[in-house]
Amino acid sequence: MSTQRIVSIDVMRGLVMLLMTVDHVRETFYLQHQVGDPMDVGATPPALFFTRLAAHFCAPMFVFLTGLSAWLYAHPPSGPRSATGFLVKRGLLLLALEATVVNAAWSGTPLSTMYLQVIWAIGLAMLALALLHRLPLALLGVLGLLIVGGHNALEQGALPPAAWTILEQRGFLALDPVRIKVSYPVLAWIGVILLGYACGPLYARAAAPALRTRWLTGVGIACLASLIVLRSANAYGEPVPWTPQADPVRATMAFLNFTKYPPSLDFLLLTLGVGAIVLAWVERVDTAPTRAAAVFGGAPLFYYLLHLYALLALQKLAAAVLGVPRADVAHVWQVWAIAALLAVVLYLPTRLFGGYKRTSGKRWVKYF
Repeated sequence: MSTQRIVSIDVMRGLVMLLMTVDHVRETFYLQHQVGDPMDVGATPPALFFTRLAAHFCAPMFVFLTGLSAWLYAHPPSGPRSATGFLVKRGLLLLALEATVVNAAWSGTPLSTMYLQVIWAIGLAMLALALLHRLPLALLGVLGLLIVGGHNALEQGALPPAAWTILEQRGFLALDPVRIKVSYPVLAWIGVILLGYACGPLYARAAAPALRTRWLTGVGIACLASLIVLRSANAYGEPVPWTPQADPVRATMAFLNFTKYPPSLDFLLLTLGVGAIVLAWVERVDTAPTRAAAVFGGAPLFYYLLHLYALLALQKLAAAVLGVPRADVAHVWQVWAIAALLAVVLYLPTRLFGGYKRTSGKRWVKYF
C-alpha cells in the first residue's frame, strides 16, 4: 500500500516533468515565436497556445507535490520526525543551483543576467515551509488557502520594492554588476506548498485509498467549478478579463488565458484542480507509460539538470551542423517530437540514477 502511494506521486511528478520538457524544448528551438504572459489570443496560433497551456500544469503540481512529499518525510512508518533540516538543506541547495548550474544551462555563456525562476521559487517555498510546518495542520491549510486566494488583492503598500519584487511582482533586484531578474515571485507558491503539506494525511498509512481518491476528485471538481463561476463572470481571480471571440477555439483560448507570473487564483484553480483529479486517477492505473513516468518522477532534480544541459548541447550541435547562430524548428509538432525523443534518450540514465538513489544509502543523493 505505502509503495503504491509513493509510486502514484512519482507518476504525477514524472508527468509534469515530461510536460516541462516540451516547454523547455519550445524555449530552446521555437523561441522565434514568443508567447507572453498572459498570451496574446489574437496573435498566438492555437497549437502554440495549447502547448504553452499544457506547461502551466508543471510548476503548480510540482510545488504541491513538494509540500506533500515533505509531509511524508516528516511522517515515516517509524514515527514522526522533524522535517526542518531536510527542508532547509534542500531549499538552500535549490537556491544555489538556480544561481549557478541552472542559469549556466540556460545561457551557455558567461552570465550578464541572472534569472531567478522556478527552482528559486521552490527553494524559497521550502524555506518558508521549514519555518511554518510545525503549526497545526488545519492552520497551514487555511493559511495556504488565504495566500492562494488572496494574493491577487494585495498592493505594495509599505513593502520595500525588493520585497515586493520577490513576493508578488516580477522585476529586477539588481542591475550592476550582474542584472538579477525575479521571474517567479514566490508568495503564491508558498501558499501552494502549504496546501500540499496540509494534504499529506491523505497519504498516511491508515488512509483508505478509496477515501483519498474521493477527496482528491472532489477537491479537483470544486476547484474547476469555482473557476467556471469566477471566470464566466469576469470576477475576482484573474487580472485579464475574458472577452467573447469570433470562433469556439479562440473563445476557449480566451477563457483559459491566465496569468502565471505571479500565478493568479484562476491559474491555480485550473492547474491544481485538474492536477488533483489526475493524481487520483493515476493511483488506479498501472501501465508501461505510467511506470516510465514514475522513473522521471523518482529522480526529478537529476532529470531537470540533465535535460537542461542536453538541450544546451543539442542546440549548439544543431547550430554548428547547420552553420547558423541558432537552430530553430518551424512547427509546433516538431517541438513535441524533439521532447519525446529527448525523454527516450534520457530515460536510461535517469532510471540508473534513480536506482542508485534508492540503494546507495548516501545522504547527498537523496536530494536529487
